Amino acid sequence: MRTMWVLLLGLLAGACTGIPVGHQVVKSFQLDRYLGTWYEIARLDHGFETGLNHVTATYSLRPDGGVKVINRGQEASGSWREAEGKAYFIGATDEGRFKVSFFGPFYGSYNILALDPDYQLALVSSYNLDYLWILSRTPKPAKEQVAALVQQAHSLGFATDKLIWVEQ
Repeated sequence: MRTMWVLLLGLLAGACTGIPVGHQVVKSFQLDRYLGTWYEIARLDHGFETGLNHVTATYSLRPDGGVKVINRGQEASGSWREAEGKAYFIGATDEGRFKVSFFGPFYGSYNILALDPDYQLALVSSYNLDYLWILSRTPKPAKEQVAALVQQAHSLGFATDKLIWVEQ
């Protein structure tokens, strides 16, 4: 019985670090260029970010070779919420695919589906179509570039009509 539970938990954990069927992550990825602060431009809503604006994600190297993740956002009341996590590559280190944890031993996937050549805009998902983020190095990126990412996300099956546009 114990073996069955361990196997089930392993399968569930693996599902949360997967990638949506038919999607590809960025190849020739360079972590050093991705590190730093990104502004959240749009997202599909989920409980841990509901109501937040001025959202940023800051990535830096950890001593163990992983990535330190600091997510920060402002509530309507004006107070700030911050969460610290850690991320590690899943597979090759030149692919934009990580497992990330904010809650102890539980990991979710962080899949970079699109990234412009200058590392200024990114389209990121998790393990299914319920999670999507458009990130930018600046709080006000060019509308045409954002629109192109929205179109790409739509073509990948994401519900782009439900995107929440984050005030920056």
